[in-house]
Amino acid sequence: MLSHLRLDKDKDSPLYIQLYESIRDAIEEETLESEKLPSIRALAKQLGVNNVTVVNAYKQLEQDNYVYTVKGSGTFIKQPSFSQENSLVEEGDMELMLSGIFPLLKNSIDFASVSPTPELFPIEEFKKSLVEVLDRDGGQAFLYPEITGFGPLRESISQFLLEHYSIAATKDQILITSGGQQGLDIISKTLIQQGDVILVENPTYPGAFAAFQSRGARILGIPMDDEGIDLVELKAYVKRYRPKFIYLMPNYHSPTTICYSESRKKEVLRLAREYGFYIIEDDFLTDLGFSDEKKLPLKTLDRFDQVIFIKSFSKIFMPGVRIGFMTLPKALMRDIIKAKHTTDISSSGYLQRAFDLYLRKGFWRDHINKITSFYRGRYRLMIAGLENLKPLGISYLQPHGGLSVWVSLPRGVDGIKLYEECGKRGLAIVPGKVFFTDDKDAEKYIRLSFSAVSEEDIQKGLEILKDVLSPSMDEPSERYMPFL
Repeated sequence: MLSHLRLDKDKDSPLYIQLYESIRDAIEEETLESEKLPSIRALAKQLGVNNVTVVNAYKQLEQDNYVYTVKGSGTFIKQPSFSQENSLVEEGDMELMLSGIFPLLKNSIDFASVSPTPELFPIEEFKKSLVEVLDRDGGQAFLYPEITGFGPLRESISQFLLEHYSIAATKDQILITSGGQQGLDIISKTLIQQGDVILVENPTYPGAFAAFQSRGARILGIPMDDEGIDLVELKAYVKRYRPKFIYLMPNYHSPTTICYSESRKKEVLRLAREYGFYIIEDDFLTDLGFSDEKKLPLKTLDRFDQVIFIKSFSKIFMPGVRIGFMTLPKALMRDIIKAKHTTDISSSGYLQRAFDLYLRKGFWRDHINKITSFYRGRYRLMIAGLENLKPLGISYLQPHGGLSVWVSLPRGVDGIKLYEECGKRGLAIVPGKVFFTDDKDAEKYIRLSFSAVSEEDIQKGLEILKDVLSPSMDEPSERYMPFL
């Protein structure tokens, strides 16, 4: 298998890109004889390249959904129904969901996706920035920017952090990424060695779990309460396992929507200082709050360069633009920049230049005010509908921000079965199982999002949920976690 592959070391294109493109083409043309790709070591030896070349090619194939990896078994080609030509959202699939990809059933009401609705995209404002960049920079707009990102954008991000979050970071401490997920991938490449212990909240964002797992990390979940991660459990795990880092979402946590208390943030920082581990803070919804209380990142309190702050604009701007950034601790700066280069050399220079103008012209603040007002209405409608379902035994935390609600199910109702039954009736939800690091309590929750669904469909979707839950109620509800 793949005996025909040849790589040209004299080409400008990186070897891993050549390998990626060759395997991709073979998969699309269905010329491969086996569903399993060769092992990394075997293919590297065959081609006379470093193992890292094959690792990066396989990783890109997995990111683009051509293959999937089974730990201990190898890398396998995905079935044609999940190829690039076929929509990943056509059929519900648990394997995809466990990897952080939430498929949408055909013609369903979408309570699963947390992607923003296109009607909120700031098309006119961003178009002005795109055109102005072309007029101003001409062909320069399409050159590679610095590996760390377009300099003026990094300056704008530095100002953005100071103005919005009181975070002091110079432009040299900022790396532009192609969205938040790439930031997690870069951190994984930089920090994780096979077998390293990584601590995460339990439940957690499955996209992060998949990124850490792909590098061979040993991932341990720490339970949460209504103020954030459980400090007693965290301290015990830190002392016992000495983790490489801990991954957190302190504001509007995915999926529970919890916001950490100030005291909890300070204690997590203190533990990181005492035991010498990094904190990876993943932020994508801090700006989207519906109450008067302003939320600030954990990074705002960081005085010792312990927090690597990763932020994506995808969920509150336009997902296809793929703009995000991360802050760079001085001790890791060189290694992170090298990992970024091996990932994609650099993110789109044209889009970076346009987004820089968008920020400088003050469009961002108006956009945030607009989408906050818009989503506040949908949030209130979702909460009002869930209040009407409480007699059926559900319970939930009111997040007062974000794009979803975490719902505890009545005793005896299984989240996976509920997901399947709702799907039959045209309602897409996400079962809690996809977010847990273990099976304990995993069946007792669902996540309901309101970002990509109309007000009319919110009401229709809640009616479907009511109909599905109603026959199941044989006994009173029981709360399964302290904060719900």
